[in-house]
Amino acid sequence: MKLTIQRITTLTPQDRLDLAKVWPQIDISQLEAALSETQHLYAARFNDRLLAALRLEIRGTLGKVSHLNVREVTRRRGVGQYLLEDTLAQNSALTDWWMADDGEDDQNVRAAFMQACGFRAQADGWVR
Repeated sequence: MKLTIQRITTLTPQDRLDLAKVWPQIDISQLEAALSETQHLYAARFNDRLLAALRLEIRGTLGKVSHLNVREVTRRRGVGQYLLEDTLAQNSALTDWWMADDGEDDQNVRAAFMQACGFRAQADGWVR
């Protein structure tokens, strides 16, 4: 089965279990309740399982990406980059992109990843 990137608007019981592995520190019920036309959830799905996810907040033409995370066992295979690139493509009406520096990952790893995705560093995050 092919890896697909999709906007998630409602979570299945399996999605909740998978997201708890992607984001063990996030309350998945609160996340689902916050989903709206300006608060999106995008995930990478393979064989009906979520391997990675990110949150996208839309403000006019600005897309603010946060909480980009890939399950540990799936890292270093291009899933995160594909998730980010396809999310940007699916939201082509947005002209400005910003990735928050949420401090959750090793900042050297995050810096290399964001540069590979075409973002540049600024004091409080990454812009494209």
